[in-house]
Amino acid sequence: MYMKPIFPKPLGKGDKIAVIAPSRSMSIISAQTREIAKQRFDDLGLELIFGKNVEESDDFLSSSIESRVEDLHWAFSDKNINGVLTVIGGFNSNQLLKYIDWEIIAENPKVFCGYSDITILCNAILAKTGLVTFYGPHYSTFGQKSQVDYTVDHFQKCVMSKDRFIVEPSLEWSDDEWWIDQDSRNPVKNQGPVVINEGDAEGFIIGGNISTFCLLSGTEYVRVFDDIVLFLEDDCGTNALLLDRFLQSIFHQDWFENVRGLVIGRFQNNSGITFDKLMEIIGSKKELSNLPVVVDFDFGHTEPRFTFPVGGRVSLSADNGSVTIEVDNRESYLE
Repeated sequence: MYMKPIFPKPLGKGDKIAVIAPSRSMSIISAQTREIAKQRFDDLGLELIFGKNVEESDDFLSSSIESRVEDLHWAFSDKNINGVLTVIGGFNSNQLLKYIDWEIIAENPKVFCGYSDITILCNAILAKTGLVTFYGPHYSTFGQKSQVDYTVDHFQKCVMSKDRFIVEPSLEWSDDEWWIDQDSRNPVKNQGPVVINEGDAEGFIIGGNISTFCLLSGTEYVRVFDDIVLFLEDDCGTNALLLDRFLQSIFHQDWFENVRGLVIGRFQNNSGITFDKLMEIIGSKKELSNLPVVVDFDFGHTEPRFTFPVGGRVSLSADNGSVTIEVDNRESYLE
């Protein structure tokens, strides 16, 4: 269909952002989180507009397929809207895929950003329309009182600029339930990303939340490139056994032979996936033996996180114990 990766126009001051809930409902977002998020977007010069169905909530803390698709179509078709941001993640955005009018998205390319369960839509939109999407903060992420500067800065670098940028590690990170208690944060010093397999790689980024990404295996909703750098992460629901299982599932995909490198985000403490466990899992995989592999990057379900383009091009250098990732965010790419 639309197979050339196309970057949307970067966001700028005065632009309007549609907030939609293709997974869980906005009804679970507290008044304090909403107030802080509004101020952060005001500071960025971005105006928020909310889909009419974002507050709808059912027994699964989500809403009907019809309501979610209606808001998605509205967000892309409205010419006054410049970008689309998801409220939060969840479990069920894959319900939407057969009901989306991909022509609406293809004919109205614009920034689309979210993470976790939104992995489904980030990769499906790229596959079905060629539009580069962004794996980064939700609307709710901006509602943190503190420890969000790194996240906001990298959001700006990725979706409000065409410049290439190098991903620098955050100074500290946290894994806490900030949405319950904004004043009880427990940051720890960031030791930086770790090289497991040395090497260099270049390619187009696909991936996201690994347990969600695997739901797309064997479907038409994964964009295959001749050279791929996989970006993968997961939350505390994935333990070492499940991570091993998900990785093996990816290795079975025909397109895995095009993978040139693997970048893994930071796991939550409750996952039990320690660095030693990662070393053991990755060391046992012959499929990864000749690929550069780096872990513990600032994306995933800990705070803060950087934003990266799904379908954008990246250079990865993992040599002598140091890691550099340079994201090419400048232009469209021809195959």
